Amino acid sequence: MAPVSTPAVTVTFAGSGDAFGSGGRYQACIHVRKDGASPVLLDCGATSLSALKRLGLDPGEISAVFVSHLHGDHFGGLPFLILDGQFSRRTRPLAVVGPSGTARRLAGTMECLFPGSSAAPGRFGVEVTELAAGAGATVCGVMVRAWEADHPSGAPAHLLRLDLAGKTIAYTGDTAWTAAISDAAANADLLIAEAYYRDKNVPYHLRLADLGAHRDQLTARRVILTHMSADMLSSQPGPSFEHASDGLTVRL
Repeated sequence: MAPVSTPAVTVTFAGSGDAFGSGGRYQACIHVRKDGASPVLLDCGATSLSALKRLGLDPGEISAVFVSHLHGDHFGGLPFLILDGQFSRRTRPLAVVGPSGTARRLAGTMECLFPGSSAAPGRFGVEVTELAAGAGATVCGVMVRAWEADHPSGAPAHLLRLDLAGKTIAYTGDTAWTAAISDAAANADLLIAEAYYRDKNVPYHLRLADLGAHRDQLTARRVILTHMSADMLSSQPGPSFEHASDGLTVRL
């Protein structure tokens, strides 16, 4: 009897940059697809629509966006993604999963950028699920769980853990080091971790030095660093960590 094959999960870093485009990179936008299923996004920074289209990744296929926190370089692409769907005649709903305050912030951002857009009749619904730290939900076939991050954004910030097709992806978003990172990443197939600077202590952000100091607590099978400043981009990856780049694709 032939073994049953498990669907692979493909992770594409459409955007791997920081808020300020260091190295010419797009902002946070991580495209996750299980074989045979619609893709989802981890974060949707303001440049995400351009990043997706540059790689030939159809924004209209995205079924859900999981948002770590409500800063523009992680959340600000949602109005563009939604309006692109309207103009491209998307009909199926788009799920947005984020921390408390996501629905209000999304409506306010849409009104700021495109007045009248948040209340205009649309061809598809935008279904917002707000998670509290410690809670979980299953959305579009993906189980998501949230832990509290240390990164003020006018709303809670979360570490996220996605389970799909028997694979686990953990994601720090932006945060200072917290023991919850080890919990969120425990035995994950992939940890996507911020490494903003090598040694410089920028409040509420992870450094490479933090990850190195706690390396024995990170039990994920693979660690890829993202959200890097020019300081980090000028360094070489160490033996324990890989560096993301725009367009990097890995299969789990």
